[in-house]
Amino acid sequence: MSKYTMHVLVCGGTGCISSRSKEIVENLNLHIKEVGMEDSVQILTTGCFGFCEKGPIVKILPDNTFYVQVKPEDVEEIVKEHIVKGRKVERLLYVNPTTSDSVSDSKHMEFYKKQMRVALRNCGFIDPENIEEYIARDGYGALGKVLSMTQQEVIDEMKKSGLRGRGGGGFPTGLKWEFAYKNKSDQKYVVCNADEGDPGAFMDRSILEGDPHSIVEAMAICGYAIGANRGLVYIRAEYPLAVKRLETAILAAREYGLLGHDILGTGFDFDIEIKFGAGAFVCGEETALIHSMEGMRGEPTTKPPFPAESGYWGKPTNVNNVETFANVPVVFLKGADWFSKIGTEKSKGTKVFALAGKINNVGLIEVPMGITLREVIYDIGGGIKDGKKFKAVQTGGPSGGCLTEKDLDTPIDFDNLIAKGSMMGSGGMIVMDETDCMPAVAKFYLEFTEEESCGKCTPCRVGTKRLLEILEKIIAGNGTMEDLETLKELSQVIKDTALCGLGQTAPNPILSTLEAFEDEYIAHVRDHKCPAGKCTALLQYNITDKCIGCTACARICPVNAISGSPKQQHTIDQTKCIKCGACMTKCRFGAIVRE
Repeated sequence: MSKYTMHVLVCGGTGCISSRSKEIVENLNLHIKEVGMEDSVQILTTGCFGFCEKGPIVKILPDNTFYVQVKPEDVEEIVKEHIVKGRKVERLLYVNPTTSDSVSDSKHMEFYKKQMRVALRNCGFIDPENIEEYIARDGYGALGKVLSMTQQEVIDEMKKSGLRGRGGGGFPTGLKWEFAYKNKSDQKYVVCNADEGDPGAFMDRSILEGDPHSIVEAMAICGYAIGANRGLVYIRAEYPLAVKRLETAILAAREYGLLGHDILGTGFDFDIEIKFGAGAFVCGEETALIHSMEGMRGEPTTKPPFPAESGYWGKPTNVNNVETFANVPVVFLKGADWFSKIGTEKSKGTKVFALAGKINNVGLIEVPMGITLREVIYDIGGGIKDGKKFKAVQTGGPSGGCLTEKDLDTPIDFDNLIAKGSMMGSGGMIVMDETDCMPAVAKFYLEFTEEESCGKCTPCRVGTKRLLEILEKIIAGNGTMEDLETLKELSQVIKDTALCGLGQTAPNPILSTLEAFEDEYIAHVRDHKCPAGKCTALLQYNITDKCIGCTACARICPVNAISGSPKQQHTIDQTKCIKCGACMTKCRFGAIVRE
């Protein structure tokens, strides 16, 4: 029985660490010792709570008080007021922006109400570097259960659950395991794809940082099911905290006899090693990932053969991503029937999204499949920042597409998003408002995919470069109507002929923005205007008759493009203006407009 009567949980995810949560932990330990309560109050560093917009987060149990945007300087007050005297520090509680009421319990926050944490079940609840805390929450119980089943029974249960791959493709996990199981070989491998490369995505990183043992356990379960004794985690070297916690988990699992030789006395051998990636986006594709692990260039190959037949060193290999594996122990602990009741008919379970962009509640969320975009953006996300109007949401990262206001009531699942011209992807969800220029958004994603192309196939290597050149031309105000047709035709050719899924989906941001916002493209080409006022080459600053001649704009202009006498209306020399907007920002009378 625990000797502690109170537990203080501090978010130790990358985001909160960057906001000084380590100092918060240090100060907590210091002040708890000062008041002589170190034997009754436990300070724990956990993984991500998800509510990144309000981090660093400190949660106090058993009263479930949830403090937000805590600074190291706030710790003394928390200890003296809350921990010693039992009085909550009101100024650190979350304030509901709609009602202006303080909310102390996360269960009553709109951000959490519609979430269902399955893959993220332990993130923010346990110390990810303490195996005993994972075990206390039924950790490794699924592995113990599985080792009493036959391999086919394990695979059948996984198929029955309906779990589909969360890395983007959505392929049925049980079926994938069965392919690897049926391919006979003297050596097989289990690979965890932790090469998370989408802009704005941090789902897999947060799971590895907050609950690494769930991945270790799931890989062992998969190894038993397919007949593999070796596991490999391919993780990008840019995730040092995730790597550290995963290494700690692997070592602890070995010490407890949950990895290695003769696991739990069943005769099953399985161990895991870590392989580092160098940040190549294409290595998120499983064949490119495997080549990278073998020490070769990270380039995809034509399938078949699939990795289940010929993967790592030509042996049968099962590849799943981090989030997929995070669901596996739950399937066996609670049963396939329980899991399959969550979600929609063809998309079972939950999905983790990294909610970012022009949204009030930036963070990591997990929702049941079938929830609508409207619920995610307005109920969980708290709506658009600064009262701006919602314009679009990009799902699926560079491989996905933009969804608009007419799509807000679309249930989120694999098939619905594809039908709308987007995709689930690994789970990035970037929200845009009325000030975002859609051709510029398409250009942003094309810059990424063109840079990250492995160069193996001509459609992707050359095609994405040509697409980017056309977009740059349009945004500079030099595009033609013929360029718009070329964009559509070339995008379709690349989709039809690129070697791998990453190349085939590279044109999606262009096609989806053209479909929904063709008028913006036409405005750039025909009218030489950017409706959102974002494209610098198409902007023009003018001084109106509201000008009183205070000279503030002239004094701030870095290129001396503004002239005029004091107390007289000033003018801007458009040939000199670099369109930095400093004059408009400086003007106190609203006399400068951007057109």
